[in-house]
Amino acid sequence: MNVMPISCEPVKDTWKEALARQRAALETELKAPLQTLAVQCAEVWDRREEIDIVLTDGFRRVPYGMFMYALDSNGIQISDNISAGGLMPEHFGRDRSSRPYMREAVPTQGFLLSTAYLSLRANRPSLTALQLVQKDGKTLGYLGVDFDLRDLPDTAQHYEESAAWRQIKGDPAIRGTVFQQCRVDSVMDRNMEPAMAILEDLITERGMFQCVIHFSSSRATVWFFDDPYRYRILDHEALGDPDICMLYPRQPYPADAQIPQERIGSILRGMRQLRTADETLYLRSASINIFNGMVSLTFSCDGSHYMSWHEFLAKDMKFWVGCAA
Repeated sequence: MNVMPISCEPVKDTWKEALARQRAALETELKAPLQTLAVQCAEVWDRREEIDIVLTDGFRRVPYGMFMYALDSNGIQISDNISAGGLMPEHFGRDRSSRPYMREAVPTQGFLLSTAYLSLRANRPSLTALQLVQKDGKTLGYLGVDFDLRDLPDTAQHYEESAAWRQIKGDPAIRGTVFQQCRVDSVMDRNMEPAMAILEDLITERGMFQCVIHFSSSRATVWFFDDPYRYRILDHEALGDPDICMLYPRQPYPADAQIPQERIGSILRGMRQLRTADETLYLRSASINIFNGMVSLTFSCDGSHYMSWHEFLAKDMKFWVGCAA
């Protein structure tokens, strides 16, 4: 495997960091109207009809809401449900104290945007905003607004998967018996040269942007630019017959691919070496995606690695056999 220096790339957010930014944007949009409503409700607290009037008037000023209601400090509903379709009186007196959002601690500023949960009504991913209601320093209860995640706007850029190296442990039963097994040559192992050459041609010349190579079962699952929503399965016969390339028209290698065209061959050769480097700790499957620049490796111990292509090429065989072990 060719050894090359690891390039320096900006660190991408984790999915948790991206989610935190999206939640912060929603909180900013929801806080002010709910705080205003809390002050208005405090003046008519314990008077059901008047609370309903205040919430009905304020409902249109709280964006994206599905239901709005008032709760006492014990989580018992003291108003009807307010919705776009009008009042829902059957919810008056409902005990919400056991719902997920009521078990979260409301921050000192008095506003909480809950973590997502499944709604009781439709079993849909939802979340709830709670606003503390106080008067003269005394806590009266809460205003609650339920949101269906489908109704919320896209407040953050599309999450981009981090290229940071990740190692994931697999089935412990497989890890526990790894040294009792030995690699058995698959059909692909016996015809590795044409298989790797065919995959290289499909990626670099014929529009394949992702492939998962299953060495042990002698097949590859592949995706192409011109039909990205459907995968195709190339079995050992297809991977042994160069004529298969004629089925896919030539296409320019995409300029926005993260993996350079000239590096595809080196990556495939590295995977081939890992397949045969050790008879006990060997590669079972691997994948390439040229757009996010990622490579994945799953070894006989069922451990998987996800990393950028340049990190993969920077490691030699000694590192990989030891890391897999």
